Amino acid sequence: MRMSETGARLVRWVRGGVRSVLAELAAMGLAFTNLPLFVASVVALALAPVPFLGLALAPWTMTLVRMRADLERRRASRTGVLVTRPYHPPPERALAGGWKQFRWIVTDPATWRDLAWLLPGAIVGFTLGMVAVLVPLYGLAGLALTPLWIWLGTGWYGYGAIWSIDTFSEGLLCLPQGAVILAAGLWIAPWLRRVDALFGRLLLAPTTAAALRLRVTQLTITRADTVDAQAAELRRIERDLHDGVQARLVSLRMMIGLADTLIDCNPAQAHKLLAEARESSGAALVELRHLVRGIHPPVLAERGLAGAVRALALSLPVPITIDIDLPGRPDTPVESAAYFAVAEALTNMVRHSRAYTGSVSVRHADGTLTMTVTDDGAGGADPAAGSGLRGIERRLAAFDGTMALSSPDGGPTVITMELPCALSSPRTTPSSATD
Repeated sequence: MRMSETGARLVRWVRGGVRSVLAELAAMGLAFTNLPLFVASVVALALAPVPFLGLALAPWTMTLVRMRADLERRRASRTGVLVTRPYHPPPERALAGGWKQFRWIVTDPATWRDLAWLLPGAIVGFTLGMVAVLVPLYGLAGLALTPLWIWLGTGWYGYGAIWSIDTFSEGLLCLPQGAVILAAGLWIAPWLRRVDALFGRLLLAPTTAAALRLRVTQLTITRADTVDAQAAELRRIERDLHDGVQARLVSLRMMIGLADTLIDCNPAQAHKLLAEARESSGAALVELRHLVRGIHPPVLAERGLAGAVRALALSLPVPITIDIDLPGRPDTPVESAAYFAVAEALTNMVRHSRAYTGSVSVRHADGTLTMTVTDDGAGGADPAAGSGLRGIERRLAAFDGTMALSSPDGGPTVITMELPCALSSPRTTPSSATD
């Protein structure tokens, strides 16, 4: 078992190194695009005073620069270095080639930071990429020298940067030397890739003022989404009360009134109406309990998130494995948001994924509550295709939470939800169970 784990780790390490080498090879190619973009931007800004031409050319070239910078930000995010887009939101009713669009582009400090990054970013990216690519290639050349030596015979010189090969024994030494250099190249490639990403973050990430502005914009959007979600929830509760419980209570009142009228002249019919009224009151109570459970499940208040998720899993037609490790309980609003986010994810799984099994994992570490819902269904989930996943995003965003989705065609689907929060009281339910 240990050998298989070691082999699996070795394979993952080699794959990571190869991916980093290929990523740095792509960085070398992308570095060549920075120079023409820089020249085009300088020319466009120099022609800015020219009527019509300057106003149209500058935004167009700056848009290309932003596309290149966004590509670099995405490359950095794949190494774990998060670089947020720092740009001002576009003005309303701005015409293409118009003054508003030109002013929006030119007055944005992020535009000038992008331009300042182009040449240094090209130099750093190309240099690091060249080191990340050439070192493993040099190691591969060393590995290939021994069979080449045997095939070509003595007198063939290769690998001369370290030593020349004049004898068969010297040719054999190329094999371990090449393996060491190849391993070293694969080891340093991810580090070089991360250094490249960190350098890009120096100029491509938002400044403190820009980050504050983006934060205010995000809070404004999430607040509006929260207000809309609350209004929709109130409308749903009102509709359920009006169409469900209220209608049953009105019917109950009419049956009791009619029974009171018939109690003297037709006792048998009055007793029958009272029996129907008793059944109707029971049905109304069940509907009212369902409605209250949809607002805030009693099991969530009594047993916490672990117990509520376990009870939810027991009610589903698909077997769900529950694995929850919480040393305490989050605040009530956060706990409710976490529960309903998991509930919505499980509901989507049952309705759309055609899954045979699913799992829910909940962990708390470094001030973040992480919930992962996985199923073995058909995959292909898309937040833009329905309101369920969008609803989860809005619910989490109200608490600065995030949702990440991985759902390739053919599955599996993995929904990872994170909520920043602190835990307070100790947990009251078992940490894990399999249903």
